[in-house]
Parts: sequence; C-alpha cells; structure tokens
Amino acid sequence: MKNLVFQALAEAARAGEPVALALISGAKGSSPQKVGAKALFYTDSRIKGTLGGGCLEAEIQHRAIQSLQTNQPSTFDLLLDHDFGWDDGLICGGKVSGLIIPNAQSAGDAFWQALANRQSTLTWGIKKDFSITRAEAANDFLYQETITPPCALWIAGAGHIAQAVAPLAAQLDFSVTVFDDRPALANHNYFPQEIALQVNVWEKLATLRLPFVPAFGLVVTRGHRHDALVLKDWIQKKFLFLGMIGSARKARTIFEHFLEEKIATPEQLQRVACPVGIPIKSQSVQEIAVSIMAQFIQKRAELVYENQGSPAAHSEIVEGT
Repeated sequence: MKNLVFQALAEAARAGEPVALALISGAKGSSPQKVGAKALFYTDSRIKGTLGGGCLEAEIQHRAIQSLQTNQPSTFDLLLDHDFGWDDGLICGGKVSGLIIPNAQSAGDAFWQALANRQSTLTWGIKKDFSITRAEAANDFLYQETITPPCALWIAGAGHIAQAVAPLAAQLDFSVTVFDDRPALANHNYFPQEIALQVNVWEKLATLRLPFVPAFGLVVTRGHRHDALVLKDWIQKKFLFLGMIGSARKARTIFEHFLEEKIATPEQLQRVACPVGIPIKSQSVQEIAVSIMAQFIQKRAELVYENQGSPAAHSEIVEGT
C-alpha cells in the first residue's frame, strides 16, 4: 500500500504544482496526532493527509499557505490548551511542534515516488537548512524518518472469509497475498487488483518462501483437512503470528495430532491462534473479518512496532525535534 502523502508529493512534482509539506516532529502530552503525521497544503485550500484536524490543522494551513507565498520554511510550537482550541473542542492539553516546508515537491518525482512505493527500507529527513534529502548522519537534521515496507499477510484459502479479509487488510497497510488451488475463486473477480494471488496445488504453494519483511499468516481454507495441510507447512515458516479459522475443539484436535506426530513443537503452536479473531460476538462475514484484522493489528503492534518504535504514517521515527 502506497503512502498517500508521498504519492501526492510525487504527483505534484510531476505536475509542477506547488505544495507545502507540514509534519509533526515532536509531541508532548495529549495530542490529536503523533510524531510523523503529515499533511500537504495546496494553494486552492485542498489538504491531503492530516495533522489532526480542527483548529490545529486550520492554524497550520494558514501558515503553510503563507509559506507558499513567501517561499519561507518555518517551524511551529503549539500548545493545545483552552485558549487555543476552545471553539473547536481541541483542548487536549498537549504540545506539538513541527516543520512547514514550502514547495516540497521540488525534491523530485523520483525521490517521493521511492518513499511512496515502500519497496525497501529508506531513510529521509529535513536538514537544519530545511532542505529535504536522504538521511545518513543524524547530527544536522531537524527531522529523520525511516520508511519500511509493509508487513506481509499470507491468506490460505480464497473463500468468503478471505474475500472479506483481504481488502480490509490492504486498507490497514498489510501487503496481502491469497493462496488457493481453485482458480475459479482465486482471481481478481473476487479480489481487488492490489491483492497478489498464488494459484497452484497446495504442495507447490507450500514451497514458496516468505518475503524479507515481518510476515503474518491466516489459514481459512475450505475445510479442516486443508487447514491442517497448510498449517503443517506454514508452522515451519518464520511467521510472527498465525491465525486459523475454527473452534477451540478443532484447534485441540489438530494441535494434539501435531505434537504426537512431532510435526510442531509447543513453542511453534503458541504462535497459532485458533479460533482466530478477537471476541466481539461476530456473526456476519464482514464482522468476522473485522474481528480477525483487529487481532492482526494488535499482534503487529506488539511484535513489530514495539520493536521499531511507534509508527507514524507507516514509518519508523528515528529522530525528531
């Protein structure tokens, strides 16, 4: 999934359209957005991205339009107290600081497109002279950010649960691949174009290697036998977390068999949630998809983001002001 602010910057660069980039580089206490939040401000009052909305965003928009008129970058420090935000209800009590960079599109189409695509880990930053560049050393930067590829989500099975989960997962910044041995289901009549599809017999699919990014797996095939067949192979792969559709009784039966046959260790089975999803009394397919993705979001935060630092705009913040 592409970063929409970076994508908009790349498009502005191609069109030669002036835009001001504003971002939050520091936050203390309660605030409507976190470090790394970004928004683009256009001369016709359009905004892409968000810094939290309300009076905070309105104030920064006013300053951003001025910066486009004067071509002067600036910093800001705003206290979100009663005096600042009473009219709009923004009385968080926190403080946010940040940067406003006019004509940020001038860094170039290729620069912003690489960050938007997120195909590899890239670090960029804003130097003390307000220039935008790839970041190497940290001593002369006002702000640095490392952009990482999205986590992978492999889904075994292309049935109705997968058809609901896959587009939702893509919206939630997972790079999704669906696996099935049925081409009648595993096709783009049922899945959006951004969902990758792998169609083959399961024995062939099992040989595919995980990408070099944090990976999660969801097993939702057409029956217990196929679920166990996939799990037998996937449990040997380095998924951070695996979820499998089914009941606690199903999990107990499969897990006991795996232990007896030495297919998996207790430690490996601890990475498997069955039944998958958080308990929200879901009934419809769409509700089941929400419960599943809520659990995967939680696990991603615990297993990936807590190790990298809190994410902002799908990025790891290295240093801020």
